[in-house]
Amino acid sequence: MTTVWIPDAPPTLAEFLTPAALPAPVLPVVAGLLAATYLAGAIRLWARGRGWPVWRTISFLLGCVALAAVTGLAVENYGYALFSVFMFQQLTLMMAIPPLLVLGSPGTLLLRATPHHGPGLLVLRAAHAGRRSRIARWLLSPWLAVPLYLFAFYGLYLANFADPILSTVTGHTLLEVGFLIAGMLFALPVLSSDPLPVRMSHGGRALDVFAEAALHAFFGVFLMMATSTLVQGFADPTTTLGIDPIEDQRLAGGLAWSYGEAPTLLMLIYVMHRWFRDDTAKAVAADRRADAHGNPELDAYNDYLTRLHQKDT
Repeated sequence: MTTVWIPDAPPTLAEFLTPAALPAPVLPVVAGLLAATYLAGAIRLWARGRGWPVWRTISFLLGCVALAAVTGLAVENYGYALFSVFMFQQLTLMMAIPPLLVLGSPGTLLLRATPHHGPGLLVLRAAHAGRRSRIARWLLSPWLAVPLYLFAFYGLYLANFADPILSTVTGHTLLEVGFLIAGMLFALPVLSSDPLPVRMSHGGRALDVFAEAALHAFFGVFLMMATSTLVQGFADPTTTLGIDPIEDQRLAGGLAWSYGEAPTLLMLIYVMHRWFRDDTAKAVAADRRADAHGNPELDAYNDYLTRLHQKDT
């Protein structure tokens, strides 16, 4: 903690967006590498006349920009001092950035843009092996994603794991990396159009989104109603900034309850839209098959009615 510049004044929007020197800029570097690699793949497809959706490129790049901003600007320094800012970072890393990255379909872009010779062939083989892996299937299972969400909110703060982890720069950074990984493991099976080792039903996806929304909404209400600080490490820096730690903690709870719900609502709308679109496409395809080849069930029922009529006459 002593190697991190801790602000000595309450934050403003301009100060949040100010570039700052960080002791361990791991995620900003990751964001830059992801953006450069994705752009290289998209440009390769465009140069060869093979289409790649611009909106997916914009979505992925927005996720990279958000990742670099929330962990690479002065907001990161304030995250060492204020619980509300750290909660904002956590919510952004878990619920805002992963959907943007997943909607960019990086897996599909990887398969389409990677050369099928030389080192590219090794990358493709690794990607296909990962798709068939039981470990990947387990990692993308909701039986892992939901417990991770429970730990990230309830276990981390209510079981007093946050204080020892956040007491060092390494722990703080690893926790942010963990938040991002947990968000990706949740968003991938729910939103991804890439070929995955698991494929959830639309109902299962909607249920997962509802469960995730309830988890952090109840946690936010709990924070707003708490009368004592949950993370003692934020108490002294918050007081130094002239802010009441309890009020700052209530602000963190308000963010978990409100800001955390916005990405969840958008995810739910997207899931329901895909559900309706897929059901509509299946119904249209079934009607076309019936027009071309007949409907076996309907034909059998009509034959049954015809035989009954003949028997009566």
